[in-house]
Amino acid sequence: MRPIQAKDPSAAAPSPVPRLSASSDSSPRAKRPHRPNRPNRQHQPDRPDPVADGVDAVDADVAGAVGGALERVLADRLARAGALDALFAVELAGRVARFTREGGKRTRSQLLWWSMRACGGGDGPAVAATLRIGAALELLQTCALVHDDLMDGSALRRGRPTLHADLRDRYAGSAPADRTARFGEASAVLAGDLALAWADDVVAETALDPATAATVGRVWSDMRTEMVAGQFLDLQGQLTGSRSRPQALRAAHLKSALYSVQRPLALGAAMAGADGRTTRALCSAGRCVGMAFQLRDDLDDVFGDPRLTGKSCGDDIRNGKPTYLAALALARAEAAADRPAMTVLERALGNEDLTPAGLDGVRDVLVGTGARQAVETKIARLSARGLRHFDGALPDSVAKSLLRGLLTSATASRATDGPPDRVRPAPAAPPEGSAAPENRR
Repeated sequence: MRPIQAKDPSAAAPSPVPRLSASSDSSPRAKRPHRPNRPNRQHQPDRPDPVADGVDAVDADVAGAVGGALERVLADRLARAGALDALFAVELAGRVARFTREGGKRTRSQLLWWSMRACGGGDGPAVAATLRIGAALELLQTCALVHDDLMDGSALRRGRPTLHADLRDRYAGSAPADRTARFGEASAVLAGDLALAWADDVVAETALDPATAATVGRVWSDMRTEMVAGQFLDLQGQLTGSRSRPQALRAAHLKSALYSVQRPLALGAAMAGADGRTTRALCSAGRCVGMAFQLRDDLDDVFGDPRLTGKSCGDDIRNGKPTYLAALALARAEAAADRPAMTVLERALGNEDLTPAGLDGVRDVLVGTGARQAVETKIARLSARGLRHFDGALPDSVAKSLLRGLLTSATASRATDGPPDRVRPAPAAPPEGSAAPENRR
């Protein structure tokens, strides 16, 4: 495999254009409606850099190492934001930084790391560069979640108010309620854009050899476009009331499956200089496991435990999401001429005022029509197929075993009652400190 030849990628290449720097007087000029919240001081941008201790130190705590790289990126971006305007730095950039810093389990970046390691990578430049790309993935995740919450009108994320709701409430009383709501929504658009800009900057500023940079750039570009395409198909299906199973699977594939699993694996393979056969096998594995992950997300939205998912149940149902689960349940009810079941689903899908009792009725229909069972079976088959691709892609190693554990845990149920026992056995334990990829919704 081709080793990466690069300069130290922990810092950006020098720019001939003067960069933003902190101003001696960074106080905002405009009158503020409220005293702004102080930036979160709990982060530690000067924490020890595990790269200095070698690849073994990162292997021992991948999430922590990615977090360290992310802290350094955020410290730089917040300093630049402060040089522009203190109010912007606190109210918007600071919220983007806190959202990225405090949430999530770094699983996509862990998939990236262990893919790189399982493909034989791990020299000094590759370590630092991979951690920076992992930090960029975390910022891209922030963009996706902030925009997704806005489009879905979600109130909670990770057990806390969503960013647009937080900004709306922050300025409550400054203007009529409809104006503060609109302000929160518009600011969330800007917040997601800012996170995406930061993510792109990190990728562009990471020093890589030309061949690796070209491959990483193609994967990164494709991933961003796929996410937008999938989100559009999701919104279009929601608007038109589409109950097409193929369209639901297509939207899920583009919106979440590729981004959550396949692309992180491809990025890791690129960082290690993996050959084409290995990369294709990993992508096949990621495509199957990623789709299984999204189907699990659909089930967890209805049956999941909010203490584990970090969000309220039934948002997909209330928003009329064109999920494969809902489309399958409707098709089965129609085939069986089960008018009561069809009535329950038709009244519930897209009903923003759906009550807990109404959601219980939907659960009964999903179980009664066999839709839940069928989706569980599909998850099991996709997972097994993905692991077959994966097992044949790489030689046995500790890194391969840990990566396999992450892929297995990606489709684990977070329902209060778990999946039906006859569908599949409990998944193997994931690597220490890892967890399933966080839901897009």
